Amino acid sequence: MTAGSAAIEIRKSRDGKRRALADAVAVEEPLEIRLGYSTPGGRALKSLSITMRTPGDDRALAAGFLYTESIIRQAADIASIDVCGPPAPDTGSRNVVRVELGPDVAVDLGRLQRHFYTTSSCGVCGKASLDALRVTGVTPPPAGKPAFREAVITAMPGKLRAAQRTFEVTGGLHAAGAFDERGTLVAVTEDVGRHNAVDKLVGRLLLDDRLPARDLGIIVSGRASFELMQKALVAGMPLLAAVSAPSSLAVSLAREFGMTLIGFLRGESFNIYSGEERVCP
Repeated sequence: MTAGSAAIEIRKSRDGKRRALADAVAVEEPLEIRLGYSTPGGRALKSLSITMRTPGDDRALAAGFLYTESIIRQAADIASIDVCGPPAPDTGSRNVVRVELGPDVAVDLGRLQRHFYTTSSCGVCGKASLDALRVTGVTPPPAGKPAFREAVITAMPGKLRAAQRTFEVTGGLHAAGAFDERGTLVAVTEDVGRHNAVDKLVGRLLLDDRLPARDLGIIVSGRASFELMQKALVAGMPLLAAVSAPSSLAVSLAREFGMTLIGFLRGESFNIYSGEERVCP
């Protein structure tokens, strides 16, 4: 059993017969991210987000969320990160993270509200989401750099799967991994939510002073959505590979900002939707 899994008893049915078995499921609990920051009237504390996540790497999740939403620009903006709140009755997890920013860090909470608007299900959101990214000042990665060999890319799903300790037990978690040109997995994170897994990964790189990660690619265990492409772009990661399909807006984002987007990465095959120049034989 791992920290992100819980033991339960189930009834297994096979050939019309049922029997009791011990099983494990992925833990899913709410995490509230609170932000402390300076205002002209003194310090303020605001609840920014409540997300359903798998406990573990909560500090990295909070840091990654703040970074990918452009609330902070660097690890030095963070004065402290504390996990707090009462222990959850079933798992003992503490489900509040309080992030205190430095006294000189300016906070634009309107940016967070604009992002929530532009990723909602409305007809103008495709264009509005891309416009919002332009406003934040993110820059495209260097053209054609770095270059990843096809053999490195096709080996990533197997390496990611082997590193998923909680998935091995539960079969119920997404994963995100950062890898370099040699095919070394620098970091792997897991969560019930795809976006949380990527925020945990970005947060870990941020706290390790590895951002912008212009030398690293990212692999995700599910599909490639606009939100995941946005997080990779803000983190400076030039390549995103997914074992499943990309969305149309993810493709548009990758092409506009010169990122490499790979989908349906399975076995020895994959599709390149953007940035072919970073993939070499």
